[in-house]
Amino acid sequence: MKVEQISIFIENKSGRLAEVTRILGDAGVNIRALSLADTSDFGILRLIVDQTDKAKDVIKAEGFTVSKTEVVAVEVPDRPKGLSGILDVLDAGKVNVEYMYAFVERCGENAVIIFRFDNTEEAIKVLLDNGINVLKGERVCQM
Repeated sequence: MKVEQISIFIENKSGRLAEVTRILGDAGVNIRALSLADTSDFGILRLIVDQTDKAKDVIKAEGFTVSKTEVVAVEVPDRPKGLSGILDVLDAGKVNVEYMYAFVERCGENAVIIFRFDNTEEAIKVLLDNGINVLKGERVCQM
């Protein structure tokens, strides 16, 4: 039920983001979802890719700092209040969302949102207990 995500620390200067995406593209790695958060000096690029270990290896070989973390992909109804309904369930279950971002593809009639939780196992349990579909990692990486 978990999805592997890589996080890459990049300098906040012109061309660094292009360099990372070029390295991944040259290695044949397909980016499925991404989020970029920045400060004045550096950024954190979070990626869901189709080949996590390969992506981590090629980026690290080019001198970037990279780590792998687990996130959760959740089907969210693609309608008004769809996301707020999911967030209400998590709030009622006392689950904290550290961050989230949208996925490139839809899953049927639903959107897919990537979540990072402070307690992943508890979050998955709360979601499933409330009938919310949590996607398997293999499926997400191949969407």
